[in-house]
Amino acid sequence: MKRAALLATLLFGSPAVAQDAAAPAPPAPDAATAAPSAGTLPAPALSPNLLPTPVAKATDDPDAADGTSASAQAYGAFQRGYYLSALRIAEPLANLGDPAAQTLLGEIYGRGLGVPRDETEAARWYGVAAKAGVPEAQFRYAMLLIEGRAVAHDDAMARDLMKAAADAGNPLAAYNYGQMLIRAAPTGGFGDAAGYFRKAAESGLPDAQYALSQFYAYGKGVEKADDAEARRWLTEAAKSGSDTAQIELGIWLINGRGGAPDPVEGFRWLKGAAERGNPIAVNRMAHLYKDGVGTPRDRAQAAMWTVLARRASNSDATLDGWFRTLPDADQKGALEAANRFRAS
Repeated sequence: MKRAALLATLLFGSPAVAQDAAAPAPPAPDAATAAPSAGTLPAPALSPNLLPTPVAKATDDPDAADGTSASAQAYGAFQRGYYLSALRIAEPLANLGDPAAQTLLGEIYGRGLGVPRDETEAARWYGVAAKAGVPEAQFRYAMLLIEGRAVAHDDAMARDLMKAAADAGNPLAAYNYGQMLIRAAPTGGFGDAAGYFRKAAESGLPDAQYALSQFYAYGKGVEKADDAEARRWLTEAAKSGSDTAQIELGIWLINGRGGAPDPVEGFRWLKGAAERGNPIAVNRMAHLYKDGVGTPRDRAQAAMWTVLARRASNSDATLDGWFRTLPDADQKGALEAANRFRAS
């Protein structure tokens, strides 16, 4: 999500992988760790709501005091962070052929939740559950096939599994499969890919929302270019946390592209991205403060952001020339302010 706002970069980029913080030892939830994927396609850790949660039902298990199935108990423990308890409950179910429990074991071993990370064991369980038709397992196993980690690299099988998971409604799979279609046919794959990006975008996936905005901005894979629709999806992606979308939306709002100009709102989006250290937004903030666009003109702020832009290797001749015209005291103040700045 920290990528230049170019369609190809976004489509073929990789979103950040969220990492779980370590939790206290029992009776608090089991400790959790997660490592980011090294693949070229996005492989964010599956959140509980993307796992195939079993339906609670009556059970003969005397230990199930709440009347729910053992499988549901395993998922309940997982969602509360009791990963060792989830493992203990799910393992016998998985050995008996429960696809949901198999997927859960793949997740626990694949992310090292409460146990040492074991991608070989994760791949085994994901593979079994994928054959049983669990979309989440199909997506995960496809990722392993693409990356050639713990299993032999197999693009053809990965593509088939990714499509199956995407068609079953898994948003991460839909986003990845859309990328696969474009990679397979760079000039003509956008039309087929658009539907999959839309599925992922409508589920709230930020990168898919941004990608769909680019489809409309450039008329790729859609009937015609539509700046208003592009701005709508940029807004959704920005609200979902995409830095790339926030920067582009800020610029569109200031320029009035896709709707009425709103420099104040545009400034707000750019400032948020700049405060998190995005080099493009940092450069824009220097210009906006210097010229008084969306905010009152502020020479001190403009100077500070100019210094930060230079440090981020994203300054420009206009800013550098303007900075050199400032009195020595202002330049010194800007350097001191930049030294105090800490990205949020």
